[in-house]
Amino acid sequence: MYIGRYLVVDADRMGYRVSSRSFPARTITAGEDGYRVVPTADAEETTNPYVSYTCLRAVDGAIVGGNGSHVDTVAEKLARGYPPRDALALALLAYDYEADAYRTPRIAAIADGAAVVGIVTDRRIQVEAVEAPSLVATYEQTRPTAVDPLPASATAIADALMAAPYEHAVCAVGAVTDGEQVTAATDDGA
Repeated sequence: MYIGRYLVVDADRMGYRVSSRSFPARTITAGEDGYRVVPTADAEETTNPYVSYTCLRAVDGAIVGGNGSHVDTVAEKLARGYPPRDALALALLAYDYEADAYRTPRIAAIADGAAVVGIVTDRRIQVEAVEAPSLVATYEQTRPTAVDPLPASATAIADALMAAPYEHAVCAVGAVTDGEQVTAATDDGA
């Protein structure tokens, strides 16, 4: 099954995976402000604004993740003291779904001792706290769905997401927080 990009989140850990039929030549790189999805050196040139974006950031020990430029806005709101629910809702409402042929939903989550998940589609916006490890995706699984617990380490999370049975895996990032420090790792399928 193809579910597109997806997040798996729990109170103190998160994973994000890029799954793509259209732009598979991408990787996740670490930068000053977090982790970014970017084209690989051999990728075809594109003007598509949704190919490169921040997918994971750390904010005062919290993990913020998602499938687009709204991740930076969520992180900025959280850094300014907004509650997680409000940071997600404001960013998702402001950015709305992606204006592509598929009307791709935007997904985002925060893990900071509790987990909050959000999605905006062409029909709804939903932000909610989740009590169990949950998955939300851009296609097919667009409502938070309980899943098995995530592995304990960032590396194991990224590896597990790449090994998950969903189609067109490209790259993944996993992150774990102890409440003060966020540790992250990537897997590009190589």
